[in-house]
Amino acid sequence: MIGVTTYREIASTGVWTVPAAFLPASYLDSVTRAGGVAVLLPPQPTSPAIVARVLEGLDGLVCTGGRDIDPARYGKVRHPQTDSPRHDRDAWEAELLSQAIARDLPFLGICRGAQLLNVVCRGTLHQHVPDIVGTESYRTGDGVYGSVSVDVAPGSRLHALIGTDAALPTPAQVAVYHHQAIDELGADLTVTARAADGIVQAIELAGATFGIAVQWHPEEQADDIRLFVGLVTAAATYRARKETNQAPNQAPLTGRSTP
Repeated sequence: MIGVTTYREIASTGVWTVPAAFLPASYLDSVTRAGGVAVLLPPQPTSPAIVARVLEGLDGLVCTGGRDIDPARYGKVRHPQTDSPRHDRDAWEAELLSQAIARDLPFLGICRGAQLLNVVCRGTLHQHVPDIVGTESYRTGDGVYGSVSVDVAPGSRLHALIGTDAALPTPAQVAVYHHQAIDELGADLTVTARAADGIVQAIELAGATFGIAVQWHPEEQADDIRLFVGLVTAAATYRARKETNQAPNQAPLTGRSTP
């Protein structure tokens, strides 16, 4: 069971234009094609107790892309190009990710999800990458994903997943659509991929069974779901371990009766 975070924005369908929780189907398709069951996690009022209850039913977590994180969360003043904050989503996903880390629940961060991991680990963000690289190469606009080359660090978990297969050339070509990026690296994180201009494109959490976050959009590369397969495989191991550790008189989390 893989929890996948969603957006909360104004959406239109038919005659209705309403606040809605939604997510591009490419995220869900990637999880299910990798063998997982996708569970949507919309932004909502949160507390540590609520999030703990949610995570009890999950075996993995995907923190998805979307609007910019409130820079107040990492001690910065809002840049003119930074999105208006979505405080509900920031609070919800930060608590989900913090507790996932504490539980060693396998997780994959994507775009905003990579930035969130860095912020949760007390790092900071570049609020507008064009100020650094001088071009809009990472977000060309109109919903069209760009393609950049990234060098994946040998010996990293990411490299073990995607860096040793002829299906993905080295340096890897990845789909990008972002205008923010990781600046000061958070505690216990390691950079495991960069673009040629130095922009961080992937990080990993030290000591995590599976704690990978990428700045690119692997859900948009339908011919390569290896990151999602890696997450689902780690989630299956997490679930098996969780069931094994249950008391003999406690029903497993699958809902089956204990023999």
